[in-house]
Amino acid sequence: MKINSNFLNLKDSYLFATVGRKTTAYKTAHPEKKVIRLSIGDVTRPLAPVVIDAMHRAVDDMSRKETFKGYGPDQYCYGYNVLIDSIKDSYSRKGVSLDSAEVFISDGAKSDLGNILDLFAIDNTVLVPDPVYPVYVDTNVMAGRKILYADANLANGFLPMPDFSVDADIVYLCSPNNPTGAAYSKEQLKEWVRYACEKDAVLLYDAAYEYFITDPALARSVYQIEGAKECAIEFCSYSKTAGFTGVRCGYTIVPKELVREGTSLNTLWARRQSTKFNGVSYITQMGAAAVFTAEGEKQISENLGYYRENAKIIADCLDELGIFYTGGKNSPYIWMKCPNGMDSWEFFDYLLENANVVGTPGSGFGKNGEGFFRLTAFGTKEDTKEACSRIRALLQK
Repeated sequence: MKINSNFLNLKDSYLFATVGRKTTAYKTAHPEKKVIRLSIGDVTRPLAPVVIDAMHRAVDDMSRKETFKGYGPDQYCYGYNVLIDSIKDSYSRKGVSLDSAEVFISDGAKSDLGNILDLFAIDNTVLVPDPVYPVYVDTNVMAGRKILYADANLANGFLPMPDFSVDADIVYLCSPNNPTGAAYSKEQLKEWVRYACEKDAVLLYDAAYEYFITDPALARSVYQIEGAKECAIEFCSYSKTAGFTGVRCGYTIVPKELVREGTSLNTLWARRQSTKFNGVSYITQMGAAAVFTAEGEKQISENLGYYRENAKIIADCLDELGIFYTGGKNSPYIWMKCPNGMDSWEFFDYLLENANVVGTPGSGFGKNGEGFFRLTAFGTKEDTKEACSRIRALLQK
């Protein structure tokens, strides 16, 4: 028996596990101090009432013989029609038409971003931005693929553009970006679609935060770009859109037009999911189906507005201090430059010990993240205001 030795090439600890361990150690040593966490992207607002009502009805359905549900639709990778239709309607409002068979329900974008790699050969070359969400890198390290990096930095506003002299087969894009909060315009995405089509590559487009976009010049779906259905797979999640981090539901769009080596990736993904995945629970799907109704979107917009206001509070604080950042607008993340030339972990320790505020060191997202720091807007408003008050008092010194 041999293990997959590629796992030995992973970093010793997942970034957020290290942040959690250091935070716990500090709180244990200083139990009298209130530590505010603006580090992980977990939501704090409760589920919308329309979602709760739909889930309650679904629970009642499971209690009656006439409405009880066992396994889901014939191919578990698809969802119930009411959920599929609600997703298609949400895309229609963005000017994108989808076929029902192009929508796959999952337990979240993170799962599918890793699992989609089953469709691709090991000798494919992967291109990811740096800094980057660790899952993009780690899942390919586990598989043993060659990974190239597209530099995201101050010069390009943390939005790298394609280099046509570089050959890649699989390209990861996230917009609005995690961790930098930067978001691609429709014009910028046209270049990435052109690159993928010219290189016969596949774009893996993470749109988990698209509901935070309010600027019409920014893309909310890669399929708003002509030609994208021939080269892109889009991953979406209810986690941040509707607060489903503790419920787990997402959806992945694999267009029928996406064909490589004469084979439909839509067909391959359906085969993969029906073999390795038993679907999302009926109760969860019914809750998710309520999200994109007229009343559902009204209610989730209130929570989204709450987090946007938190982001503005943090951004205003950094503006007062004269600290450079990206994000904070059209994104729940704020990517700030560490003050006084501190490195990322040095600033993490400084902020924790002197302001009792926890963020995420940028270096954990890649070499270009060194010297930067991520804060999130998903805390409570009270904690966000108090954290900014502490940061302001500390850094004004």
